[in-house]
Amino acid sequence: MSHGFSKEQVDEFHAAFDRFDKNKDGHISVDELGDVMKQLGKNLSEEELKALISRVDTDNDGTISFNEFLEAMAKYKRGSTEQEMRAVFSVFDQNGDGHITVEELKQAMAQLGETISQEELDAMIREADVDQDGKVNYEEFVRILSEK
Repeated sequence: MSHGFSKEQVDEFHAAFDRFDKNKDGHISVDELGDVMKQLGKNLSEEELKALISRVDTDNDGTISFNEFLEAMAKYKRGSTEQEMRAVFSVFDQNGDGHITVEELKQAMAQLGETISQEELDAMIREADVDQDGKVNYEEFVRILSEK
């Protein structure tokens, strides 16, 4: 199961996982996680380490398998992407009402040093505006960027 990652990314995650998995049993234990955290300058209690593991330990065996590790990386990636998309959307949604209007797009593009004709601005909004209300909501914004 690749969780939407390329083979190269999965290989990189496997290399990282193997650095944690000192005894090469295919699982990261509390002790192994503790050793790595100490190397990173974090001295966590056993309770803190167990809490970290429990966040991704979907089979509740007290360890992290590679598949659980990949799932955690996928969740992190999705969270990062969502936060980044919302941050970009907020640059364009200048009044914070949850929609990008032609005027807001024009202002944002001008702030970015881009001069775009009214026709081009209208066309950009029309292309993204699925519900045809004359403005772009967050879902429409994500859809149009995902298609590019």
